[in-house]
Amino acid sequence: MPTPSAPPTAAESPPVKQPSILLDLAFLRLWTGATASGLATWALPFVLGLAVFERTLAATDLGLLLAARTVGFLAAVPVAGVLADRHSRRGVVLWAGLASGAAAPVIAAGLGRSVLLMAAAAAVAGAGQGACRPAYQALTAEVVDAGRRQQANAAMTLAVRVTTLVGPSSAALLAVFLDTRALLVGIGLLWLVAACAPVSGARPVTGGHPGAAEGTSGASAGVVRASFVAEFTEGVREARRHPWFLAGLGALTAVIATGYSATGVALPLVSRDEYGTEVVLAGAMTAYTAGALGGALLMARWRPRFPGWAALTGLAAYGFAPLSLVFPVHPVVVTAAYAVAGIGIELFNVPWFTAAQREVAPDKLARVSSLDFLLSYGLAPLGLALIAPAIDAFGATAVLAGCALVCFAAPATAALAPGARAFSVARGRGTAP
Repeated sequence: MPTPSAPPTAAESPPVKQPSILLDLAFLRLWTGATASGLATWALPFVLGLAVFERTLAATDLGLLLAARTVGFLAAVPVAGVLADRHSRRGVVLWAGLASGAAAPVIAAGLGRSVLLMAAAAAVAGAGQGACRPAYQALTAEVVDAGRRQQANAAMTLAVRVTTLVGPSSAALLAVFLDTRALLVGIGLLWLVAACAPVSGARPVTGGHPGAAEGTSGASAGVVRASFVAEFTEGVREARRHPWFLAGLGALTAVIATGYSATGVALPLVSRDEYGTEVVLAGAMTAYTAGALGGALLMARWRPRFPGWAALTGLAAYGFAPLSLVFPVHPVVVTAAYAVAGIGIELFNVPWFTAAQREVAPDKLARVSSLDFLLSYGLAPLGLALIAPAIDAFGATAVLAGCALVCFAAPATAALAPGARAFSVARGRGTAP
């Protein structure tokens, strides 16, 4: 233990106040691109839904197009993770955005003419979306210094929530003046912004990084490249080096597969059958988005003492959403429960992304991020497909109670993993900074 007169170490020195991330031009360009990609991602199913409303697209064809987009997304995520670690992250974002941008007018051209052409283009659009996700995560670590990454991740997720909140009304307003094909071309233009806006950052050096394995080398070390499978497997091994990451990813996957399924399938049923109005559905979803906005704003400033435990507590709060549908309660209770779930999900997201950017070896960050998106998003369709038959077989009360139990139990179990307290094995046994 140092004597009172000993000079403070770098870790003990008071932190230097960093300028706001919003004053950083490189980050603003990255944020603009990520916001454009998020808006384009959200807009495609909404605009295609307008085509169903206008009877230029059948409902079954809409399902086929959205399924094709999901397949493209899931196929591209692991490949993009390898490419973003092997080559320029900025280059992956560029080509992924250009691919999705080119796919949008092809979808427009096939509208009313060829569903197969539209499905192929939708798969390309999904692949571009999937390729962007891990690349943007890794590019954030290049563009933003470590001290401001939590603020940057909060700004990123805030943009997504604002888009979700104002997007429907904006698209509906544009639909008054533009037809569906023009709106699809507009989606392509958004992808061009996503492709061209970001700039390259300083690629971190692996050596000396807290999450780097001893003896690993960076992407530019001149090593002979292995196959895609071998390189993705290397990313899986890196993820396994962080028990808190595997535990948190398991909890996140469980919550999405159950809690999100309850929101997507059971909430509309309960709103219709128990309350007899769509107001409960609309109110709950609006409250969720508003809560997520508040959570993102909170995490832009708050530095919890134990960030991992705080994040997992936030993730567990999603359990209040399905729990509110179990009993016949006042609609205000359902709305409040979804607001709490929205706050909680951002209490998890922001520290989760920040910890991965800090702890994972820089030359493997995109692959580990792709594993994150692949599992958490990849199993969500399975949950959505199974929950309706489960409700028919066991009843809504039992299924929703089971979903709530999983949402509470999975993060609580993950909190027991080594390093979960601080989302860092190095700091997990001590006091988090």
